[in-house]
Amino acid sequence: MPRFFYSLIFLLCLPLILLRLLYRAWRAPAYARRWAERFALGGDLRAGGIWVHAVSVGESIAAAPMVRELLARHPELPVTMTCMTPTGSEQIRKLFGDRVGHAYLPYDLPWLQRRLIRRLAPRVAIIMETELWPNLVAECRRAGVPVVLANARLSERSARGYRRVLPLVRPMFAALDWVAVQSAAEAQRFAALGVRDTAMTVTGSIKFDLKPSPAVIEAAAQWRAGWGQRPVWIAASTHAGEDEPVLQAHRQLLERHPRALLILVPRHPERFDGVARLVQQSGLSLVRRSSGAQPGEADQVFLGDSMGELMQFYACADLAFVGGSLIPGGGHNYLEPAALGLPVLSGPHRFNFAEISQLLEQAGALVEVADAAAMVAQVQAWLDDEVARERAGEAGRKVVEANQGALEQLLQGITRLL
Repeated sequence: MPRFFYSLIFLLCLPLILLRLLYRAWRAPAYARRWAERFALGGDLRAGGIWVHAVSVGESIAAAPMVRELLARHPELPVTMTCMTPTGSEQIRKLFGDRVGHAYLPYDLPWLQRRLIRRLAPRVAIIMETELWPNLVAECRRAGVPVVLANARLSERSARGYRRVLPLVRPMFAALDWVAVQSAAEAQRFAALGVRDTAMTVTGSIKFDLKPSPAVIEAAAQWRAGWGQRPVWIAASTHAGEDEPVLQAHRQLLERHPRALLILVPRHPERFDGVARLVQQSGLSLVRRSSGAQPGEADQVFLGDSMGELMQFYACADLAFVGGSLIPGGGHNYLEPAALGLPVLSGPHRFNFAEISQLLEQAGALVEVADAAAMVAQVQAWLDDEVARERAGEAGRKVVEANQGALEQLLQGITRLL
């Protein structure tokens, strides 16, 4: 009964959802395309194989090693990936080209999810992290499709939100066939919401199984060689409200290190132009990645307004600030810079990566900063002390290496279900 009322409310809200889609299309034109897929029509669906759902860019990148292994280990089974955003779609095609099928996930109405599942006829559905929808899970169960929640994470904040609608979500959590969860604390939260203990394994995070591509490292080295001997730091995956303190910190840093270069990478592409204007208004000289030019000696900010190059930007830097953490966004993947041996800065809002950030902090690889003043103080400290900077970076790299192995456990569990 709760799912019936959920579906009814979703249906009644559909005009508002479509208006929101139009608004997003106005800000980011890619949202105006492929609307039919939102209703389970069209798309490149490859039936009878493995279905992977990754909501957006971050989840698509996290899923990539798993998908590559699935393609290698089960070449007889086609793989189809779904997502919710144009940037996620672009990332999937950039990662895999035509090696996988791809479409947007339809809206969570029973008949739309049923139509998608009927067309896909998957052997298994793999959902990345916590992108759960009640009708999606229910229709998979009705069709006899096992559902895996891979690299599952659940912050206390998200768990509180689910508890407010427990009659709706408890059947959804109870219906999951297997949850490969990142930590014991998160496993307890999943269990409280209805996941069966027998259907859950603490595997750790597959994000620890990150192996930077040699091609990316080489390309970054070529970029960096062209910039000369200058200090470089990166502020990555920034959200609205974070760029201003980052730019304020960089202006102060230039007083002590006048040749310093900031690589600024906004999280969302619809913000690229606005952030470029913000940099110019701050009085800093700017070069945009989208222009094809590289930073010259006089350039103070390199704007990473491109998709799929974040690891290359990280590999050019001496240290990294990870965004989504100065504002209540929960932070982003701290393991990407750590795997490259960079010391990491984070704001106080780390709830999306609480366990991972604590591991890095305890090892001395991550320092929390609350504002521009604390940020510039720590950036200066690391730039002034190469030994301390390299010690912190190496500590982060060791944390990553010590926690690898989750991917193999995940793959073995999926194979059992297949």
